Amino acid sequence: MRCPVCSAALDIVEQGLRCAHAHRFDRARQGYVALLSGRGNRHRSDTATMVAARRRLLGAGLFDPMARALARRIPPEAAVIVDAGAGTGHYLAAALDAAPAAVGIGLDLSKYCARAVARAHPRAIAVVADLWEPVPVADAVADAVLSVFAPRNVPETARMLAPGGSWLLVTPNPGHLHRVRADLGMLEIGADKLERLHEELTAGGLHVRHTESVTAQAPLDAGLLADLAGMGPAGFHRTDDELRHAARVLTADRATIDVGIDVTVTVAAATPA
Repeated sequence: MRCPVCSAALDIVEQGLRCAHAHRFDRARQGYVALLSGRGNRHRSDTATMVAARRRLLGAGLFDPMARALARRIPPEAAVIVDAGAGTGHYLAAALDAAPAAVGIGLDLSKYCARAVARAHPRAIAVVADLWEPVPVADAVADAVLSVFAPRNVPETARMLAPGGSWLLVTPNPGHLHRVRADLGMLEIGADKLERLHEELTAGGLHVRHTESVTAQAPLDAGLLADLAGMGPAGFHRTDDELRHAARVLTADRATIDVGIDVTVTVAAATPA
């Protein structure tokens, strides 16, 4: 890890981290450390309500095939895995299970996500960090970086990757959650999303090693449908009552609705010089 203020290496001290220039970051009682520059940001971060909804939804198993697809791409000998935009730590935990000796660093702007990451896996380090700032991870240390429906800072990710390391990205395809997306007020998905991703990677000196489509479906009841919408951007724009009403309308004549995921897992690496 490196200091978010001066970029010097961080050392473990009692109850936190400190760099050689005496910048100190204490560990919160919930188990995470906040590594922020202090300059502030304009980005929204997940609320406690959104994190609770995500945990319930992930517990239903809809996204388990995606977690397994990511875990299959983790080298068993990996030493450091970074999850940039870790959410609850669900995918980081799956990746750590695939690499028995690895340490995981879960980065998220939300302190509520960081609290969840701290409990997600014994080898997970939970860090509050802004992905649009210089990321508080040292150069060339990450054997794998995960970005699951998360912001993509291409230069910072390329800097963190160890030689031979991989960036594993998950992006939604146009068919993702299509059966319920509009009714629940969820964002539309651009048809060119994957093409734009590849352009970003190429411009950042990375190349695509592998792509894999992952599809699956699971039955969700009204409560889980509301959680599905409420855990993402719709949770900022619609109240909990509005989401639960929309979910009840969708399930008015049935107990559950089969909801399908449709995503692409992209594995990228540094382009050889």
